[in-house]
Amino acid sequence: MSKLQFAARLAIVGGLWTLFHIYVGAHLLGPAPLAGLPRGLAWTAVVLVAWLPLVALVTARREGVAGPSLGRMMRVLNWAAYTAMGLSSLLIVFFIATDLLRLPDTASVALAVVSAAAFLTVLGIVLARRPRVVRVTVPIADLPSDLAGFRILQLSDLHIGPTIRRRFVDAVVDRANALRPDLVAVTGDVADGLVPELREHVAPLGRLQAPYGSYFVTGNHEYYWDVRGWIAELRRLGMDVLSNEHRLVQRGAGRLLLAGVTDLSAASDPAAAAAGAPPSDVRVLLAHQPRSAFAAQAAGYDLQLSGHTHGGQYFPFNLLVRLFQPFVAGLHRLESMWLYVSRGTGYWGPPLRLGAPAEITLLELQPSPQ
Repeated sequence: MSKLQFAARLAIVGGLWTLFHIYVGAHLLGPAPLAGLPRGLAWTAVVLVAWLPLVALVTARREGVAGPSLGRMMRVLNWAAYTAMGLSSLLIVFFIATDLLRLPDTASVALAVVSAAAFLTVLGIVLARRPRVVRVTVPIADLPSDLAGFRILQLSDLHIGPTIRRRFVDAVVDRANALRPDLVAVTGDVADGLVPELREHVAPLGRLQAPYGSYFVTGNHEYYWDVRGWIAELRRLGMDVLSNEHRLVQRGAGRLLLAGVTDLSAASDPAAAAAGAPPSDVRVLLAHQPRSAFAAQAAGYDLQLSGHTHGGQYFPFNLLVRLFQPFVAGLHRLESMWLYVSRGTGYWGPPLRLGAPAEITLLELQPSPQ
């Protein structure tokens, strides 16, 4: 994304976000017994809370690595900004609900809304830092015995960056390795930031262990930042980056074709990813966005692994996301192909998870019942 595109999008999003905060401010300050300077300061605080995430996003795009003191200040800013973003989004939704229900615009209603939003924000922060292990059995027709029980570990949407740092990634990698997978698939959106700033925090991914390798495909967020830089960095860490290409994995007499496509932000082509492939017993596609499934099914894949949706990440967006995504989370059947959509291992923006738990996914291939 160019600087001009970034600035244009930031201006549009920032303007809308500020208007939403004015809406929240009207509900909070309307019944408040404030006048004069105190009321002006209260409105200033509302606008500053709106702009905190925008400031954090802009500063994250700076070049170079900050020193220790500035780095600590940035971490405090990031946590404050993105926590405020989560709290604000809940306040916006809850006040819209009070208007739809025609509740009186009183101090007691405002206090109840703020208390509920604050409680859910704290709960969401706790839950977001605890990804669970999800085990999924995928039945494959005519799967040879040498591939029965083949285990693929999927990590997706780590979003290493403002509030997800090395300690979190180290813990995820330790838990992933303890599951002893045969192959590791990382399905995009590894980082939110530039390589020099986040290299140290992404480094634990180089410790992922699997006898048949670790593979990566790009997500849309790699294109928001520095897709070439992140591809080079992940290759340096020992990951095999699949950009509309494939690899043949052989265990005994069993042959598994593993293909990967770039995100839909670029020239993503499931058919091209398998072009010229040798015969195989099962075809697996790594594709960041679930919407690739229709082209993947037409291209003859047996299984697609995706992420992107975060399962909606937190209430009520885990319900609303279904209006925009054909597949949100879990295992789906699309004619002859299986699709698994991870809810994501990390989170984006607000450090919250409510009703859409983060996951480390272990998928096991098994012959389908006759």
